[in-house]
Amino acid sequence: MCGIAGIFNPEGPHLQTLKQMAGAIAHRGPDDEGFLVQGPMGLAHRRLSIIDLSTGRQPISNEDDTVFIVFNGEIYNFPSLKSELEAKGHVFRTSTDTEVIVHLYEEMGRRCVEKLSGMFAFAIWDARRQSLLLARDRIGQKPLFYCQKNESLYFASEVKGILAADQIDRAIDYEAMHHYLSLRFIPVPHTMFKGINKLPPGHTLVLEHGHVSIERYWDLNFTKKLSYSEDDLVVSLGEALHKAVESHLISDVPVGAFLSGGMDTSTVVAMMAECSSAPFQTFAIGVKEQDFNELPYARMVANHFGTQHVEEVVSANLIKLLPSMIWHLDEPSDSIAACMFEAAQLAARHVKVVLGGDGGDELFAGFDRYLGVGYINYYALLPQLLREKVLRPLFYAMPDSFTYKSMVQKLRWMDQLASFDAGERYAEATAFFRFSHKQKAALFSQELWQQLAQIDSNQVIVKEYNRPNAVDPIDKMLYADFMTRLSEHTLMLTDRMNMAFGLEARSPFLDHELVEYLACFPSKLKIKGRQLKYILRRFTENLLPKEILARKKQGFMFPVAYWFRNELYPFIEQQLSQSFFVREGIFQKSEVVRLLEEHRANKVDNHVRLWMLLNMEIWHQLYIERSSLETVEENMRRFAMQS
Repeated sequence: MCGIAGIFNPEGPHLQTLKQMAGAIAHRGPDDEGFLVQGPMGLAHRRLSIIDLSTGRQPISNEDDTVFIVFNGEIYNFPSLKSELEAKGHVFRTSTDTEVIVHLYEEMGRRCVEKLSGMFAFAIWDARRQSLLLARDRIGQKPLFYCQKNESLYFASEVKGILAADQIDRAIDYEAMHHYLSLRFIPVPHTMFKGINKLPPGHTLVLEHGHVSIERYWDLNFTKKLSYSEDDLVVSLGEALHKAVESHLISDVPVGAFLSGGMDTSTVVAMMAECSSAPFQTFAIGVKEQDFNELPYARMVANHFGTQHVEEVVSANLIKLLPSMIWHLDEPSDSIAACMFEAAQLAARHVKVVLGGDGGDELFAGFDRYLGVGYINYYALLPQLLREKVLRPLFYAMPDSFTYKSMVQKLRWMDQLASFDAGERYAEATAFFRFSHKQKAALFSQELWQQLAQIDSNQVIVKEYNRPNAVDPIDKMLYADFMTRLSEHTLMLTDRMNMAFGLEARSPFLDHELVEYLACFPSKLKIKGRQLKYILRRFTENLLPKEILARKKQGFMFPVAYWFRNELYPFIEQQLSQSFFVREGIFQKSEVVRLLEEHRANKVDNHVRLWMLLNMEIWHQLYIERSSLETVEENMRRFAMQS
């Protein structure tokens, strides 16, 4: 795992600028750095040494130094690819997975990505053709950003790497903000900055003769289904999971695992135990609020498999946490980021590589909404007058307990979604706890709303839901998640929060062959009756402790709703009522105050919306006002003391 950056400039890039870009992302690769300046191309690399610790320094070239690469990620099938390439006469100077890509590029050009199994973002400079190739892995585990200015192109693993070149005006992309407040992620190709784009997952970018072309090389298809018996599929699933986890253990340094006590991380740990001859470390965090605390379950799994377990209880110390977290993110996010940040900080004290359960819910249909959206059909059969005039007022008159997915929240969720159908309903389901189109109309200034009113954030989800890659409603929801929320929210957080501490996080569930294989499983084996993740439960019924299989799903999250209502309320009230967006009239102060008061009075759990607004304010201070991290942290401490 590493950080990459580069500049294509016909007049020749400056080495000092490359060093500034690499320095901005040094946390991604604290072990080494490397640079290349050749004609119009400049490449920069920050290295986190995982494979071939002694000779893997980048940029790496081919035999005659005409093709150069900087690479971020891991290629799990590189040993077999290396053997194939050596048989064709290619000579290797290192034992790294990175060098495999160079020689594969010589054979296949931009199509080299089709043979790679792993997570990756890389840049290849072909001096003979005077062309630049950028590529991002199929599912989006590794990020890559770029910016075109005049005849130059800048790219980096994080936005801050591009900003460090000091060639870009720092202006807010309000359309990106508009989407973020509804979706909790920023869809491709947007970032929070005008003029800086994301390369979409499963795509390549080629710059040649002054022309940029972007092509998709991978997509996911749910339409072809396996017809084997359930028992046979359970057996084959076990073999596929074992293969994926085993491939993800390749490393020249020790590998640990995140362990929440949920099915996904517990299954990964079980597979690791099968593949490992020696005990490995597992890491878990918890909180004192027991309805959010998963430590007892994580401890149970750790004891069951004999891992060297490390755990920690964290508190409501968001004042210290938030500025650093948002600085590493480059963009505002939601409270799940805080959980990941704390877990990564704990694990990084002990190992450089961890396996996690990312993608398990999308792979096996584990989110409550996959099941709940179907049940709304029955509620929608009730007369509209009854729903709107009797039940809706009743649901909103009930006080909210603020527990994880409380009954009040579920009733309100069901009522709101009953007015929509198909893709629109699913889009609303994923955005319920955030800002709806109507709520943004109330939040934004009239001037801003005139610019954005015709842009419906839900269409980001609906567009993917309606594509022909899936037919069954469950498959349509899974496909939409794979193409949107997974890559640009979950995996974005996983990458940034772990790389903040120079920690490489790997996700065996996102092995692309495993993903393609599970897409062929009938949806009735993913959700059966009221049981989510049915096929995974079948496979693990004799593998995991029964308490893990029987427990209700618990999201990986902190009790921020409690904290914002109690000990952190004075702080959040002061921060949001005096924010830049309120002072400048971008957000309506009356609406911000209403959200705060509703939350404090237990009427509506607004903690996600308040968190997002707080993130926006801190992000603005760090990235638009260009305040130093230390200054923002000190200002927040002062606010807290005054509160």
